[in-house]
Amino acid sequence: MSGTDATRVLVIGGGIAGTAAALGLHKAGFGVTVYEEHPDSAEDIGAFLTLASNGMRALAQLDATDAVTAVGFPLTSLRLLDQEGTELTHAPLGEVAEPALRYRCLRRGELNAALQGETARRGIRLRHGARLVSLADGPHGVTAGFADGSATHADLVVGADGLNSTVRRILTPGMRPGYAGQRVFYGYAGTPPGADRTGVITMVRGSETAFGYAVSPAGQTYWFARVTTEPLPSRRSAHRAPYRQELLPLLRKDAAPAADIVAASEGPVMVVNATEMPLGAVWQKGRVLLIGDAAHAASPATGQGASMALEDAVVLAKALRDLPDAPAAFTAYERHRRPRAEHNITVSGGISRGSRTPSRPGPVAARTAAPDEALIRQLAWDSPLSAAPPEQP
Repeated sequence: MSGTDATRVLVIGGGIAGTAAALGLHKAGFGVTVYEEHPDSAEDIGAFLTLASNGMRALAQLDATDAVTAVGFPLTSLRLLDQEGTELTHAPLGEVAEPALRYRCLRRGELNAALQGETARRGIRLRHGARLVSLADGPHGVTAGFADGSATHADLVVGADGLNSTVRRILTPGMRPGYAGQRVFYGYAGTPPGADRTGVITMVRGSETAFGYAVSPAGQTYWFARVTTEPLPSRRSAHRAPYRQELLPLLRKDAAPAADIVAASEGPVMVVNATEMPLGAVWQKGRVLLIGDAAHAASPATGQGASMALEDAVVLAKALRDLPDAPAAFTAYERHRRPRAEHNITVSGGISRGSRTPSRPGPVAARTAAPDEALIRQLAWDSPLSAAPPEQP
């Protein structure tokens, strides 16, 4: 279906997946409005993330590279240490030869703000403080109802409202993410003694933790730790309590620099549950489609969540642009995206649960693998999207 402003698309969720989808749909010629529950322009809950080369490639297809590379910092190599601090490997990271495709480390709120700023620059409407409460899919479109009593009508709805998606709850009330076996800690510290130069991300294979850190050009150390343990009670997830004392005894069992970095952290340490969607979750119903974490949230062990959301945005826009109608487009989108997204869920969950070694991730998570030619063709804006995806290897 060719994109025209007469075809109205509502995007529910103004986070990474939602704003990226809006950029793609707008580029494809559709009239798009984003509805975001939070009242602020961007919510920074304290976590940071990395955009991998595949995510940066998707971003380039949305013409949003400059907006994102204005924040954060590039990562060009990966160093792996054992629990004694001995270097096991040090290798290039991603597509380092192309500056626009280099891995990028940035705070989640920075990425969100950059993408929201880009939607505003292009004249895409984004309404804050709009909490979705209902969807009614009728013969002539979808009506979305909001908590303030307002309602709006559209031809299509894209649910990009994240892990605790309201759109998903409306479509499939019993489908929700489950615990992936680890708590994930995030924090920021000063520059550790003997720190690697900027551009290196160091992973530490500890005896009881998986730890990673990178130093920004300003000398701030971004760090995370994954610990296999019982889940936090839901009311404590994403809490900014002083979790440093819970983590330090585990890190001090090893000689690697992790404990010293965490001990020197500035401000509170954040911890969340690693969660994942079950395989086979429903992604679409009628004129409503789920993307990003709402559809295929994975444990953060592969570091692919944001990059997969950016891929979703490009493929969805191309599907609606190139296929004759919404049912065909949604079906083609799912055929292209589900194998890759569910592979990431499986690989990332395997790492979190210890059934896969972090130094040997699968194809989606590969740190230094050659570019995936099928993915490059799938994301290339000027390449039509077929109704059927390429065969999986």
